[in-house]
Amino acid sequence: MREAGLDVLAAELAQGAFVIDVRESDEYAAGHVSGALSTPLSALGAVLGDLPGDRPVYVICASGSRSAWAAERLAELGVDAVSVAGGTAGWARTGRPLVRGTAVQAA
Repeated sequence: MREAGLDVLAAELAQGAFVIDVRESDEYAAGHVSGALSTPLSALGAVLGDLPGDRPVYVICASGSRSAWAAERLAELGVDAVSVAGGTAGWARTGRPLVRGTAVQAA
């Protein structure tokens, strides 16, 4: 399983990275990285066909634990998945903005 830091995610987001947030919907609504699609762990299997096959899928959660688990599962299924170390909490701690509310879900 590959892992990337928050600075890498910020740079990749500027280039149009594909990001899924595997936290629960209420956690996502409370604050998420701009552009991240809400994809709770329970819905991960349902979105496999919607994930890009030609570029990495960055997986983020609150701290990096759930994203590591999800990225490992996705990698086993052939997805180029990258867990984001530090997660949304780390993103906020570094002063980066969070978007509040719901948005389009990947599932």
